[in-house]
Amino acid sequence: MCYNLNSLPCFVEKGSLPQPKLNKIMTCFSKNKAVWLGVVFVFLSGSVSAVFGQASRPVSQPIPLSTPLVKKTGSSMPITAPPVASASTRRTAFPVLADVDIPGYSGILVQDTNGNIVMDSNSNYAFNPASNVKVATAFAVIKTFGPDYRFPTSVWTDGSFDQASGTLHGNLYVSGRDPVFNYEHAAALASELNRMGVRNVNGDLIVTGDFVMNYSSSTERAGASLAQTMDGAKRSVVANRAWQNYLVNSGKVNTTNAFPSVSFAGSVYVQSIPTNAKLLFSHESTPIREILKTTLCYSNNYLAEKLGDMLGGAYAVARVVQMNAQIAPGEFMLQSSSGLGVNRVTPRAMMSLLQSLRKELARSKMTFADIMPVAGIDRGTLERRFDTDFSRGSVTGKTGTLPSTDGGVSSLAGEIQTRSGKLLFVIFNQHGNVNRFRSFQNSLVSLIQGQLGGAAPIAYSEVSLDRRLAKTRITYPDTRRN
Repeated sequence: MCYNLNSLPCFVEKGSLPQPKLNKIMTCFSKNKAVWLGVVFVFLSGSVSAVFGQASRPVSQPIPLSTPLVKKTGSSMPITAPPVASASTRRTAFPVLADVDIPGYSGILVQDTNGNIVMDSNSNYAFNPASNVKVATAFAVIKTFGPDYRFPTSVWTDGSFDQASGTLHGNLYVSGRDPVFNYEHAAALASELNRMGVRNVNGDLIVTGDFVMNYSSSTERAGASLAQTMDGAKRSVVANRAWQNYLVNSGKVNTTNAFPSVSFAGSVYVQSIPTNAKLLFSHESTPIREILKTTLCYSNNYLAEKLGDMLGGAYAVARVVQMNAQIAPGEFMLQSSSGLGVNRVTPRAMMSLLQSLRKELARSKMTFADIMPVAGIDRGTLERRFDTDFSRGSVTGKTGTLPSTDGGVSSLAGEIQTRSGKLLFVIFNQHGNVNRFRSFQNSLVSLIQGQLGGAAPIAYSEVSLDRRLAKTRITYPDTRRN
């Protein structure tokens, strides 16, 4: 059964009451005019407080489908709770699932890979998906860049090199927007410059405005950290440890300088690359599929927002999903690329996204496990869920948690492996206790697996995220050197 605005009660239209009854109502209003005006004043005062107060109250209930535009939502939106989940409001292939007690305001959709419904409860209502939004961002990134794309961080100079003294006379420029550029990668730049014979720069270090390092939101701080890390005498203990770990995880312990260093005589500035600068080499990040795996395993908000910004922000992410997964705009409304804040997605729209993502990954011979955490195996948000001997490795998916927004939100979506085959699932829980929601999700997934012969692990070998992020390389304008 579907639920929509047409099935909800509406206000009585003008002219629908007989005149005697209207006269009686107006007489009652006249006698109690002061009371009614007081009520109106209180109502308006509350509205003004909501607008001018320090923070508006979070939306506490799911909303039905509405505007076709992807736009910022807020507490002033009209809200309507879905029908209470019960046996009469669900579609399911298994009678036992019809009697499950579903907490809070919830939307659930479970299908096999061919789209046949296993369970459907309020799947046409919009809920807050929390960090399940990151799945949308991952899909949009893969559609735009491809899974093997690498973010380049390029090194330039406008000076000349004195090989005898190992000095670069001029400025060194660094450009790039690699969102996972960290201490070890800064040391890698110094290592490559040392390999070219450069140990000193008697000019300035200049970074472009889009350069980021160590998840910093300040380009100035990122540039200062780059200069400090490239200089072995100033490099911090944390940075040295990151570099040594990188050498181990990349397998370059015996082939790369263990203590690279490049010092700068000048200062650090932020500006664009001049036209007379010459490209020396580029440091290329690990493939984007590994960045997505890290982002989704740890539900990293910074990385998700940075990746979304590269596409044009949350609106652009939503548009890529809507067009490629054939989702109506009103069913997929985002205000962030990470899932923070008030976003609205229906379970059936999320299911369409999962189906589309699965097909997109298959084109590159990939599965959900290549970019999402595998429960009970991968480090991160699913590390301690579905981790028993019989369920470990049988669930691959993305969590979502917002303890306060919308009265408490928890979500889980992805793929379930059973002895009878794969299922795709979406569970959106809202307006309740997050821990209770998680327990419900664990129980429901296990119950569904039990109806299909039990849990079955996927063929998956864990690769640490440190090793995944160490798959970087150095490229030159004319040749490629790894």
